[in-house]
Amino acid sequence: MNYLIIPSDGRPLSIAARIISWVVVTLLVAGLFSFAFARLQYGWNWEAIWDYRMKFIQGWLVTVLVSAAALILSLLIGLFFAIAQRSRVLPVRYLGKLYVELIRGTPLLVQILVFFYVVADAFGVSNRYLVGVLTMACFAGAYICEIVRAGIESISESQIESARAIGLTRSQVYRHVIFPQVVRRVLPPLAGQFASLIKDSSLLSIIAVSEFTLNAQEVNSFTYSTLESYLPLALGYLLLTLPISLISRQLEKRFYYAT
Repeated sequence: MNYLIIPSDGRPLSIAARIISWVVVTLLVAGLFSFAFARLQYGWNWEAIWDYRMKFIQGWLVTVLVSAAALILSLLIGLFFAIAQRSRVLPVRYLGKLYVELIRGTPLLVQILVFFYVVADAFGVSNRYLVGVLTMACFAGAYICEIVRAGIESISESQIESARAIGLTRSQVYRHVIFPQVVRRVLPPLAGQFASLIKDSSLLSIIAVSEFTLNAQEVNSFTYSTLESYLPLALGYLLLTLPISLISRQLEKRFYYAT
């Protein structure tokens, strides 16, 4: 079994060792849950759930669309406020700080209610899907802002001063010196934040957005089959979050030499 141990000299593991390791871990986890469910003595009712399969699919697709829109918008918001907090214009800098502290210091559930029933209503916006996307984007944007800001501040001042010394403008310093290094450093926390955003979208059910979680709750109320309703929910979210993790790791490798 020594070939399953990572070599101390840094040599990469063989493909066979990786496959065997994954199989062993998968079997252990599967065995644990199989034992737990076998001890449950639960009367499964998958037939009733199958009748509502389209409701699960529709809810999952809504979650995909809402999450994708919120992910893109939150990244833009986060980048904007990360740069705003480094602005030499004090009102702009303080606006960025106030935004971050307000959003991170209040629960997302309260933000959804306030944005939909107070702010959106004041501006005559009644589309709950639009409000849901904007709220999720503003919420995640505050965390992305801090992730990006920390990444920018991790770049040494000597590099920035050297870039200015050769005549680069402020925007060129960000484009050619700061951002290429920041990208790889912030990818792991960004991937975690994106995954959290997808799961947090379940809170939009509070304003009757027909996303994955709300539809699963409705199926449960129709069939009284709790586990059968929520196990597909867990699987559906897993199908959304796993690709984010895999893509993040691939991007880390791609930008490795950029640092």
